Amino acid sequence: MKPWDGIIPAEEQQAYGAAGFGRASGLGQRPALLIIDVQYRTVGTRPMPFWEAIKEFPTSCGEVGWEAVHRIETLLALFRARGWPVLYPHVSPKESFDQGRLAEKVPALMTVARSGYDFVEEIRPQPKDILLPKKHPSAFFGTPLASYLIDLGADTLVVTGCTTSGCVRGSVVDGFAYNFKVVVPHDAVYDRSRVSHAVNLFDMASKYADVMSTEECAAALQALPAAA
Repeated sequence: MKPWDGIIPAEEQQAYGAAGFGRASGLGQRPALLIIDVQYRTVGTRPMPFWEAIKEFPTSCGEVGWEAVHRIETLLALFRARGWPVLYPHVSPKESFDQGRLAEKVPALMTVARSGYDFVEEIRPQPKDILLPKKHPSAFFGTPLASYLIDLGADTLVVTGCTTSGCVRGSVVDGFAYNFKVVVPHDAVYDRSRVSHAVNLFDMASKYADVMSTEECAAALQALPAAA
């Protein structure tokens, strides 16, 4: 069962298939893991229902975020064991000069406590990981991400984190545009809206990425050779 089943009508799914959308691209040989915005501001300091979580951080997605964190742990352990690169595109604490269109749309982004920007302990960066502060949804926009990936010789992006409809989607579309193969483990990304999560996964699966479970992703990765 796909995460969009029951949300995207079967007839519409069939229409996409009939038009030739949604074919699998497969993995390359040199994957890189992107862990996008998995900070306490997006999950809370502990698992809580959404309406409780936003009392702590208004940008929190609640329990669904922590469910994804545990899936990311699985992938992160595999990447570390294989010596593959791990990159952390993340939002840095907002300053007064960060006012812009996004702040106009979502003023709460400017009020998050600095502690909210700390990386979640369970999947925190290690010394050799690459940190990429960003100001906009896509991990590629205004950052050296493409340059790092070229230097690493990466050909496949495994994209995890938050939110499915925002920074994940923006990064997936740009990664696809740069001709990387893109994989999205659907249970290792999260969103405050179940519908938006499902619809965006369907759209990414149709056009830009291979969408699968973390278990399926890990199995496909394990078939690849470790880093030299």
